[in-house]
Amino acid sequence: MGFRVIKSAIATLMSVLIAAMVGIPSPQSAGLLAILGVEVTRKRSLRTISARFFASIVGLLFACVLFKIFGFHYWVLSLFVLLGFPLIVKSSFKEGIVTSSVVVFRLFGTNVLTWESILTQVALLVIGLGSAMVVNMIYMPQGSEQMVEIRQKVDGLFAVIFNHIAHTLRDPSYLWSGSELIQAGKAIKEGSQAANRAMENQMVHPDETWNIYFYMRKEQLDLILTMMQRIADVYQKLPQADLVADLFEQLSRDVTEANYTGRTEVLLNILEQDFKGMDLPTTREEFEIRSSILQLSRELSLYLKIAKKNKAPHPVKPRVKSTQNT
Repeated sequence: MGFRVIKSAIATLMSVLIAAMVGIPSPQSAGLLAILGVEVTRKRSLRTISARFFASIVGLLFACVLFKIFGFHYWVLSLFVLLGFPLIVKSSFKEGIVTSSVVVFRLFGTNVLTWESILTQVALLVIGLGSAMVVNMIYMPQGSEQMVEIRQKVDGLFAVIFNHIAHTLRDPSYLWSGSELIQAGKAIKEGSQAANRAMENQMVHPDETWNIYFYMRKEQLDLILTMMQRIADVYQKLPQADLVADLFEQLSRDVTEANYTGRTEVLLNILEQDFKGMDLPTTREEFEIRSSILQLSRELSLYLKIAKKNKAPHPVKPRVKSTQNT
């Protein structure tokens, strides 16, 4: 938001100076149009400025018809709002309703309908929205540092979550608030929004790496929430639970690594083979708990598959060439 304010100030000053230089009356109106044209990404800037420009042209032409037929009366402005706004929306330029109103009201203020007065409003549009476009295109923050920080936060929260899961499996009476799950969800959402903004600032060959990373984390978080339901069914301490707890402890270390290590996957494959050789449960309670533990290990396998198939962003100082993250 702070950077957008700075861009708005620059675009406003630029447009007002240009409008004053070419001799347009009330050049401050160009500054208002420039403020309306400033956006947070380059692609969004192209979309919104185009919509606002064409909406203003449509509104201006419609207003000229109204002023020509009915004259310059205040009630005609109400008629413009009543009929012009729906026309602009139907023209698929609804984002430009405000800019359209600015130029129409300026034309009304001249109290004269001539080609010169109409072209003056068009010039204001070009100067105001053009200045905003120039400022938007010159520089946009990439947000890489912000996304790296968010990634580190998400990875750290996942590590804490896995440690809590391991603790719960070893001690079913252990109480955990689960606040890290909520924090991880918020951080992933924030990271996804930052990644989308970064993509919209790349006009040619946008890099989807960060989008893939945060989408992967969202899928994994959904799996973790499912795992929590399985863990809730492990209400008694069993040796099998301790073995799965070892996996989550290993995963809590792997998840903060820059690249996919595969260590947890190897341990999981060994454990699944060990499960097949274990004696069958002797009681119903043991059967239910071991079933939940087995299902938990399968969901952990799905978690690892997601990490394996999705490439994560390159770390600032990559240790190896692979970019996959656990």
